[in-house]
Amino acid sequence: MTAKELHQSFLAGEYRAVEIVEAFFQRIEAVESKINSFVSLRKEKVLEEAKQLDEKKLSGKKLGSLAGVVVALKDNMLCQGEKVTAASKILENYEGIYDATVVSKLKEADALILGFTNMDEFAMGGTTKTSYHKMTANPYDITRVPGGSSGGAASSIAAQQVPLALGSDTGGSIRQPASFCGVVGLKPSYGRVSRYGLMAFASSLDQIGPLAKNVEDIAYAMNVIAGTDDYDATVEEVEVPDYTSFLGKEIRGMKIGVPKEYFIEGIRAEVKEIIMKSIDTLKSLGAEIIEISLPHTKYAVPTYYVLAPAEASSNLARFDGVRYGYRSENSQNIEDLYINSRTEGFGDEVKRRIMIGTYVLSAGFYDAYFKKAQKVRRLIQEDFIKAFETVDVIVTPVAPSPAFQLSEQKTPIELYLEDIFTIPANLAGIPGLSVPAGLAGGLPVGIQFLGKAFHEGDLLQVGSAFEKARGDWKLPILD
Repeated sequence: MTAKELHQSFLAGEYRAVEIVEAFFQRIEAVESKINSFVSLRKEKVLEEAKQLDEKKLSGKKLGSLAGVVVALKDNMLCQGEKVTAASKILENYEGIYDATVVSKLKEADALILGFTNMDEFAMGGTTKTSYHKMTANPYDITRVPGGSSGGAASSIAAQQVPLALGSDTGGSIRQPASFCGVVGLKPSYGRVSRYGLMAFASSLDQIGPLAKNVEDIAYAMNVIAGTDDYDATVEEVEVPDYTSFLGKEIRGMKIGVPKEYFIEGIRAEVKEIIMKSIDTLKSLGAEIIEISLPHTKYAVPTYYVLAPAEASSNLARFDGVRYGYRSENSQNIEDLYINSRTEGFGDEVKRRIMIGTYVLSAGFYDAYFKKAQKVRRLIQEDFIKAFETVDVIVTPVAPSPAFQLSEQKTPIELYLEDIFTIPANLAGIPGLSVPAGLAGGLPVGIQFLGKAFHEGDLLQVGSAFEKARGDWKLPILD
């Protein structure tokens, strides 16, 4: 069932909340050993919460908009009294002392939180292989990566362990795994969803968003998690529409831009074929297809890999072995404590990005790298502003290729280039939606829709129209 169907069946009395939770745990127990989507589960606690929800329904009290819906959280969103680790040894025993705002909103909507999904350590990676805990597999082919860093969230939906999950997206970490795992994922505009309680990677780029089986469930989730928050000053005071009102609308007359810079050498032929066929589908629905240019796209990856590590080096300075988290036992003095705790607690990719970030922020290189990257970021943002003067939505691939082998040893640079189509949206602060478009050799390929800041509704409108035209999408059967 989709999240909406679960909610409706609960309201209609077809299933009790306890039955729903028990059914999903049976599914998790049946397939988790193959997929490894979850870091931790809340079985006893969520069953107790389900009993309370059943009692609330029997008493006739008003129910929330996600009552009866089970949800998974990425392992970087704080939940009071729960172990949340960002998939890092340095936080392996950390317990949240408050709820992230999105968690509070889910609880207010009567959603049932099953557990926390695996991810790349501190959201740094595109494979979920940098996790301290385990390696997650792609349900379409368990020898392949699920994408990252929200790989556990995407795989949990593709494996039908949950119908709805929350991930975070700093450079494509919702959209890329959504594409690899054949599910739908939305990165909202920067400032649309509160980041309070999200463990920071790069604060000017991070954004929480939903993953689900279809566009409709994304709209229902956004109705719950979007909006202002007194605890997060970066959330814009922009009116939140009813996102479900955009579903099922025609896209006839809508202008859709196709940027020539996104169809470059290096994109796999079968991926390009699926995207071009999808563009023809949009055209057949009455959309006007317009070629556009985003000339600074080629600078997006190097710009991102200056700015994101710089912010990471600053944000991760708090993990020093003193106040909380892992503390090295091999320390004779305070300097040893800092060095050894961080050396032993962080993984290789996190260390790599901290070192890059510290370098570009250092006195001799700040102007040459960080300051220049900020200027290029503005140019990338202006490219989108100019493009949206003539088009309503932009369509692109999500990734240059389908999911690759878990055993494949790509260099850091090769892995960074996997994000070439998703990073620009984060730098510009605009929303991006990944929707399954087709299969290449049995592996899912997603199409990406980009929109104006705070116009997620346009993406849901196009995404739902495309989804309907594409037809039913089959998730893998895991026996």
